[in-house]
Amino acid sequence: MRIEKIEKMAEEKIAEDYNGATFLRECCMPTGIIESLDHDGRGITRLDGKTIFVEGALPGECVEYSSYRKKPSYEVAQTLRVTKVSGDRVTPRCPHFGVCGGCSMQHFDATAQVAAKQRVLEDNLWHLGRLKPEQLFPAIYGVPWGYRHRARLSVRYVAKKGGVLVGFHEKKSGYVADMRQCEVLPPHLSALLVPLRHLVVQLSIRDQLPQIEVAVGDQTTVLVLRIMAPLKPADEVLLRAFADQHRVVFYLQTKGPATAQLFYPLDAPALSYCLPEYDVEHFFSPTEFTQVNFAINRVLVRRAMNLLAPQAGERVADMFCGLGNFTLPIARSGASVVGIEGSADLVRRAAENAAANGLAGRVEYRVANLFEATPETLAALGHFDKMLIDPPRDGASELVSAFGDDAPRRIVYVSCSPSTLARDAAILVNQKGYHFRGAGVVNMFPNTSHVESIALFERD
Repeated sequence: MRIEKIEKMAEEKIAEDYNGATFLRECCMPTGIIESLDHDGRGITRLDGKTIFVEGALPGECVEYSSYRKKPSYEVAQTLRVTKVSGDRVTPRCPHFGVCGGCSMQHFDATAQVAAKQRVLEDNLWHLGRLKPEQLFPAIYGVPWGYRHRARLSVRYVAKKGGVLVGFHEKKSGYVADMRQCEVLPPHLSALLVPLRHLVVQLSIRDQLPQIEVAVGDQTTVLVLRIMAPLKPADEVLLRAFADQHRVVFYLQTKGPATAQLFYPLDAPALSYCLPEYDVEHFFSPTEFTQVNFAINRVLVRRAMNLLAPQAGERVADMFCGLGNFTLPIARSGASVVGIEGSADLVRRAAENAAANGLAGRVEYRVANLFEATPETLAALGHFDKMLIDPPRDGASELVSAFGDDAPRRIVYVSCSPSTLARDAAILVNQKGYHFRGAGVVNMFPNTSHVESIALFERD
């Protein structure tokens, strides 16, 4: 208890303008040299054999820190002062960085972020899977700002302050950040944060509107209002005026995602995004999953197609196919494709997209729970020459474990979790006889700690 009191006193002193020279800091604040970053973007140092995860610290820096969570084998801490500054430290572009929980790495040079994520991928592959790919693919990355075409913004009416907050949650908090701009949203969306606050505060249901989901297409920007009570006529007038002024489309959602319905304008263009290289246009509803970063997605699809190399006459599987992000480019190559997805709604959307792009004759879609895959269910699908796997964060261990002697000779695995990729890669290599040809990161979410990747496996 005495140590905790001393640490608290030290932190209070540090909050004052002592320029780092207080006696308490000198005596009580531990110092560490940051070795690397973990999968959450926290710096890693060690003290007496214990791993310390330090928020706000960068590799190569020497920092003073204060631990706020202590476990037998590790601690989680906050940076108090950087005594040796990394050359990769930059001034965050957003004034809300550090309070808003939407980003965690704006203080880290954009190119250095990509290199650090590559190391996170390599570390996970080695420490969890005991694997090293034969080749490290060049990282896929692009412009680090204004990329986020999908977002879920929280809304909070603060009666005592007489206003409304619209934005992401604060770090490690249920409170909504007091945001007036967002550097990772497209500029036209960032510019809507303050007008949305003014709009919501005028609505009769301002305290019953907890969320605004944003979906941006190539031609349309949609705002889905999650409403817990019906709109009144005056509310509808305000929404229509806002939509006309800011050129957005409003949907209303009363319960789950399937209840989202177009409100205004009724003649709005459908949401869609294009993959010009493959002459494909994907249509989607505002609550259906799509990649948040359209520019990076185009490069990712190109990389996947180059690695998969589908050919006319081949039969290819697209596992966890969603609405057909990879399926239709594969089909455009001339191969026959079977897209498999657990959501019947997404399968219907994918089939509609195949028909709209004139590819229905080359694509077959099926609904199946791939988390319950068995050798028997895979055998029933028939032989595949190649396979693309793009699972959610849980990975695809049941699927790859079910492979038999007739498994595809080439697999391209797109991952949003280095740890589950490492686990599944170990199954493919150690149990199923695949060669781990290569892997590389895809910086789909710049300025955050999210690590996406793509990997290639082949068998003789």
